[in-house]
Amino acid sequence: MTPDFLVTHNGGFHADELLSSVILTRLFPEARIVRSRARDWITPSGDRIIYDVGGIYDPAAQIFDHHQRGAPLREDGQPYSSFGLVWKHYGQAYLAALGVPETDIAAIHSGFDSKFVLPVDLMDNGALSPASAGALAGLTLPSLLETLKPVFDDRDPDSEDRSFHAALAIARALVEAGIAQRAAKCRAEALVIDAIGATGERRVLELPMGMPFRPAVVKTGADHLLFVVHPRDKDWCITGIRRADEGFELRADLPAAWAGLSNGDLEAVCGVKGASFCHNGRFIAAASSREAILAMADLAVEAALGQASA
Repeated sequence: MTPDFLVTHNGGFHADELLSSVILTRLFPEARIVRSRARDWITPSGDRIIYDVGGIYDPAAQIFDHHQRGAPLREDGQPYSSFGLVWKHYGQAYLAALGVPETDIAAIHSGFDSKFVLPVDLMDNGALSPASAGALAGLTLPSLLETLKPVFDDRDPDSEDRSFHAALAIARALVEAGIAQRAAKCRAEALVIDAIGATGERRVLELPMGMPFRPAVVKTGADHLLFVVHPRDKDWCITGIRRADEGFELRADLPAAWAGLSNGDLEAVCGVKGASFCHNGRFIAAASSREAILAMADLAVEAALGQASA
């Protein structure tokens, strides 16, 4: 059934129905958003999808509320918001509509649910406070979207709907960018796995361009790798590999003597013609050619192994 209407509540909006609207308007672009609590609108009917209002959760009737007693919970007992419910039932179709390859849909659907959808669900239900983000509390996505509400003394009767649709455009851009990044990581994984296979036991992984590489390095168990090199627009760079998803500790740092140097100063210290830059944090360096960056990589590996055996 293709709905004619997408019905959610009027009044102040929150992240969950905005983000639900992102999913549903992509799938049903001809449907009209209706923001109302009128009984005639929030009663299930064959011509509408109702979400974040209505007092029941009934996928067969296409109504997705979570405010009622006995509201649906995830298998682990964590609460859904309307966004989580809509994502559960329509998320995979949404990914397909965005052009995500069928082979990647399940993984992206699950990963986006745990990293993006679930935090919104928890915050909307009061199970997670923005304060948990500390100084960044006001910069969480739900907090930022709510700043787009009309101010209290805006007397324009159309201001709420106008603000909702303005916020919807911003929410759409963020969701679709997030999905695009995840889809790109899936594409990158295949390329990185092939490159790891060609690398053998060498300590330096060479890639054809800059791309996300750590997930594939971890997935393949390539624990011997210490650095990654790849071309950029006009030069080549070498980067370290983080030990964990969180934090900045690397498997190996670039040589301490290179830190913060550039051009002639860096060439003099490392002895490589074309060496052009090393960050003071020793996690990235650059050179003018492939030959130069590979020479720097050999030196960095030698230094790292020497330090490890010392």
